[in-house]
Amino acid sequence: MASEEELFANVDALLEEEPQLPHPAERARLREAAGVTQARLAQALKTTTQTVKNYENGRSEPKSPRLEAYQRLLRGWAEKYPAHSAPAPDVPHQPESRKTLGSPPGPEETERESAAPTRAPAAPERNAPRRPAPKPTRQPAADARFPHGPLAVLDGDGSAYGVDGIVLDCPAASVPELVEWTLRESGLGAPRLHRNGKDSDPLIVLTAAAAVKLGLPERLEGHEQRRSLRLPDDHPVVKQVTKAKWQLTQRGFGPWARIYRKAHGTQRQCVQLALLSWDALDERSWPGLADMEPADIARVLGVYAQRVITPRGSTAVSGLELMTALRPPTRAVRDETTGNWIPGHNPGSLGTEPMDPAPPEATPEHPVVVNSGWQGGFLDEEAYQWVRDVDLLTDEECHLPYAVGLDLNTAFLAAAARLTVGLSAPDHFRAPQFNPKIPGSWLVDLSHVELDPRLPSPFTPTGERPAGPAWYQTHTVAYAQELGYNVQPLEAYLRRETGAYLDPWHDRLKAAYLDTLADLGVTRDLDDNAFLAAMERHKDADPALTAVLAAIKATVKGGIGKLRERPQGRHYKEGERWPALERPTWRPDIRAAVISKARVNMHRKLLNMSRMTGLYPLAVLSDCVVYPSPGPSPLDFLPYAASGKPQPGGFRLGPSPGMAKLEGVQEMLWAVDLMEKGLNPARHVKGGDAVLDEGE
Repeated sequence: MASEEELFANVDALLEEEPQLPHPAERARLREAAGVTQARLAQALKTTTQTVKNYENGRSEPKSPRLEAYQRLLRGWAEKYPAHSAPAPDVPHQPESRKTLGSPPGPEETERESAAPTRAPAAPERNAPRRPAPKPTRQPAADARFPHGPLAVLDGDGSAYGVDGIVLDCPAASVPELVEWTLRESGLGAPRLHRNGKDSDPLIVLTAAAAVKLGLPERLEGHEQRRSLRLPDDHPVVKQVTKAKWQLTQRGFGPWARIYRKAHGTQRQCVQLALLSWDALDERSWPGLADMEPADIARVLGVYAQRVITPRGSTAVSGLELMTALRPPTRAVRDETTGNWIPGHNPGSLGTEPMDPAPPEATPEHPVVVNSGWQGGFLDEEAYQWVRDVDLLTDEECHLPYAVGLDLNTAFLAAAARLTVGLSAPDHFRAPQFNPKIPGSWLVDLSHVELDPRLPSPFTPTGERPAGPAWYQTHTVAYAQELGYNVQPLEAYLRRETGAYLDPWHDRLKAAYLDTLADLGVTRDLDDNAFLAAMERHKDADPALTAVLAAIKATVKGGIGKLRERPQGRHYKEGERWPALERPTWRPDIRAAVISKARVNMHRKLLNMSRMTGLYPLAVLSDCVVYPSPGPSPLDFLPYAASGKPQPGGFRLGPSPGMAKLEGVQEMLWAVDLMEKGLNPARHVKGGDAVLDEGE
């Protein structure tokens, strides 16, 4: 039997332990019973209202000395305002081990208590704006290796906010410690998107306060382009990383820093950091994110990671990485000589080695152009920037009251669907027979094609008629043939191995786009009136999901743009190789194929619209077209059958990629005035009275 001395020693040890807090719901009850607002409590505790909210919804816990003060206050309130009915069994909440609210604790404690999460309560906070519940469709299956999701946002108090309201305690006081914690204890990461691919490295997003706490500057200043800025090699944090035997990639410690060690077997050792105050998340791609709380930032990035990919840099970089993740360059094959499994080419992928383009597919500064002295011209497959000649406007058009802009949803994504591209190196041919099924670049004269001057030419981005022979991608030449004209190529660079490389990329991004729109109330079952109404209010439904939607659209455009990334930096000299050329995904011919198909798709709709309605566009800018209209809605001029269904072949309203939505409405006189000044109404139809110079 235990002695009295042993019993008292055990009791004293309990008294000396860190004070325990009641269940978060009880904390809120006690404060409300005392008639104290969250703002007033925050003032007393010398913290923010948001932090108090986090205490009361289980997202974070106070630390000393605020912990003891908060515990004393709650104890006093508990004596004054006891619960009227027996409360549920209390689950102690320690800063090192936060439990899931609304769920009973499991039979065993986690082995790594510092990584045990808290989740936000299932019920919304009183007076908080209601958010649409995320759709359960297409959610990835849980992976036991990554119980806490793909990423976390770290604040200055050591709280790491993850997906689904999870909050982890991160004790790291330096960047090397943060890397070790992330890999060993956090439970962060994401499974591969393809069985031959690689798992996604965990991402830690640092707030400004977290960056400063880890010894990093709050801002990264310099005179170069911001995306190329990085810490100098002699910075203390860089030295800490090196001393701990970690490595940085060639881009160094910048807004997106990758810290790694060589993998042991299949076990990767790599963590990515994104620094918010270093402009890692661009406002144009992630609107409103910089002003969000860490938990909301984690929600935005978490939804994007689950539906698209764990961010690896800008949305453009992520778009490119997604292509590789869904079409890994290698797969395991058995060596016939040794019987061992070795990496081999994965059919349908771009492989592991970079590939030089044909001279007309390259850029003027590319080595294949400079070293060969090529002067034969280049592909000019770009999006439309066209305005109709004002002299071609009719009196009837000028007297219509409105100019209505239509925008095609993710037009480049729609063009990527079932798009056959070249997978092998180009071969040169003289006077070949045109074949619309072979991807490549063709030198052909299309100047003889006669089209209505009220429509842009489908063969040039300016919409002007070609003046003579020029290089075109296969889709552009095929469209001339579709219009009934004879094409006789003079020369061509064609690829023998082909495939629908972008199909899985298209499918995943299309699903992400439609799922996110549906969460915002824009579903595919809406009729045209309901669709227009839903689109008008969807951006007000949930700022977090609105940011996700913008990021998905930026991923599409940026990913296609990265296929022909140009050299950066004022020290570059023509003819030198630049870093992007070392990627197998530097493929300007694939970019040209997407843009060519998108522009042809646009022209086909414009032509069909003119035949069905007699209407001609005023201007086109990439995926936006402006029409004169008798009313302020697309419903006033789009073609419909007697049954009320949209006529096939023209523009159709709807959320799917390639379908149209309302971009903006202005007075017709406004549009004519811009056209007379040589400006493009499609650029400004959404922006009201604000008209910028075309170059801005």
